[in-house]
Amino acid sequence: MATEIRVPTLGESVTEATVATWYKKLGDTVAVDEMLCELETDKVTVEVPSPVAGTLTEIVATEGTTVGVAALLAQIGALSENAGAAAPKTNDKSAQATASAEEGKMTDVNVPTLGESVSEATVSTWFKKVGDTVAQDEMLCELETDKVSVEVPSPVAGVLTEIIVAEGETVSANAKLAVIAEGEAAPKAIDAGPEEMKPRKAEDTVKTKDVEDAPSAKKAMAEAGITRDQVTGSGRDGRVMKEDVSTAKAPAAAAPAPAAVPRAPVPADDASREERVKMTKLRQTIARRLKESQNTAAMLTTYNEVDMSAVMALRNQYKDEFEKKHKVRLGFMSFFTKACCHALKEVPEVNAEIDGTDIVYKNFVHMGVAAGTPSGLVVPVIRDADAMSFAEIEKAIAEKGLRARDGKLSMAEMQGGTFTISNGGVYGSLMSSPILNPPQSGILGMHKIQDRAMVVNGEIVIRPMMYLALSYDHRIVDGKGAVTFLVRVKEALEDPQRLLMDL
Repeated sequence: MATEIRVPTLGESVTEATVATWYKKLGDTVAVDEMLCELETDKVTVEVPSPVAGTLTEIVATEGTTVGVAALLAQIGALSENAGAAAPKTNDKSAQATASAEEGKMTDVNVPTLGESVSEATVSTWFKKVGDTVAQDEMLCELETDKVSVEVPSPVAGVLTEIIVAEGETVSANAKLAVIAEGEAAPKAIDAGPEEMKPRKAEDTVKTKDVEDAPSAKKAMAEAGITRDQVTGSGRDGRVMKEDVSTAKAPAAAAPAPAAVPRAPVPADDASREERVKMTKLRQTIARRLKESQNTAAMLTTYNEVDMSAVMALRNQYKDEFEKKHKVRLGFMSFFTKACCHALKEVPEVNAEIDGTDIVYKNFVHMGVAAGTPSGLVVPVIRDADAMSFAEIEKAIAEKGLRARDGKLSMAEMQGGTFTISNGGVYGSLMSSPILNPPQSGILGMHKIQDRAMVVNGEIVIRPMMYLALSYDHRIVDGKGAVTFLVRVKEALEDPQRLLMDL
C-alpha cells in the first residue's frame, strides 16, 4: 500500500510553498525521517521527511511547482523483497557506521525545530567536548536565535565522537551539529585521527557537488541584476535561497544612507580598561525591531494618571482568599489586563494592525506582557486573554514570566500578540514612552505607584498614583481613540466593579 506525502502545515498566514529541491528520485529507497524534498515559502524553508521506509514510486509536484497546504507531493511504496533488508545507500561515514552493529551505532545530533520565521541559530555554548560520555536527554549545547535560546539534548546515551559546528558558528534549521556513538563500547567503533576529532568549521562542511539554487532565488537574482557569485547561500550545501538574494541586495539599497558615526578616538589608558563584547542575537533583534518600529509607524504617546486606591484596597481585601483558592498570588497585572481588554472592545483600532492598504481588526485579545530577562526584553503572549478570569491571567503571567527568566520560552509563545503591556514600574520608572511592538498598534506603559497630593472633592488628600502611557500608531489610531482608550482603562482601575458590570 502506498503512503502519500503531503505538504505539512507551513505556519501562521502561510498558505502555499514552492518545491525547491527533490533530494530523492523515482525508484530511490528511503528510510524513515530521511529528507525527501525541500519547500520554500516567503518566510522559511521547510524540509519534508519520509514518514515511512520504502521506495519513492511517484513524484506529483516537481521542482518549481507551487503547492498549497496538504497538497500531494509524492507517494512511497513498500520496499521490494531484495531491498527489504537493505539500508539506503549513503556516503556519510556516520550513516555507514549505523548500518554495522559491529562498529557501534552512530546517531546524528541535528538542530531542532527553531519555530516559525526562524531559519538559523548560532551555537553559543558546548556543554560537552569530544570524547565525553553523555546520558540520554543530557544537554549537549545551547543555540541562540534572534528570539530565544534553545538547549539541544542528547537523543541517546553514548559518547560524543564528533562536534561538527563549533561555538560562534551559525547553522540553519535541521543542520547536523554532532555525532554520538551509542552504548559503552561505542568509542571502539571510532577510528578517527586528531584532525577528525576537532570541531569542523562551517566552510569544511560544505560539499563540493554542484548545488541547484532555489527557483525563486534565480528569479530574484535575475530581477535584481546580480550574479550568483555576489550571493552567499544559506541553504543546504550552500544553496542560494530567496532571502539570501534580499540580503545581498540590502547593502546596495542601503548605500545612500549615512554610515554609522565612528567612535571618537579613545586614549590608550582608557582603551586598556574597556571590554568589547559582541551583541547577542536577541539583543541585535531587539535593537533592530525597535528601530524599525520608530522608522515605520507614526508613533505618538498620550498620558494619563490613575488613582490606584480602589485596586489596592480590593487586592488587600481578597488576596489571601484568592491565593488559597487559586494557588497563585493576586497581583496588579490581572487588573490591568482586564482593564485593557475592556477598553479594546470600545476602541478596536488599538487592537488592530495595518497590512498593506488594509486594516486587520482582531476580534480577540492576545495580550503581550513584556518581561525583562538577563538576556534582554522578551514579550510572551497570553492568548485569548479577554476570555480569561483573573486567576487564569495571573497563572499565565507567573508561568510565562518564570519561563522567560529561564530562557525556556518557545517561539510560538512569543508570536501573535495583538496588544502589549509593559511594566516599567517594577524597576522604579515614574514616566516613560514605550515603543510599539510591531505590527501591533498600541502598547500600554505602567509605572511606579507613588503617593502624591491630589485634590479630591475640594480637599487635598494623599493618594497612590500611577502615570499611564499609551503609545500608538497614529496611522490607524486617531488621537480621540487613543485618549478614549486610556480614559476607559483609568475608569476601570479606579472603579474595578465596572469590569464586573461590563461598563
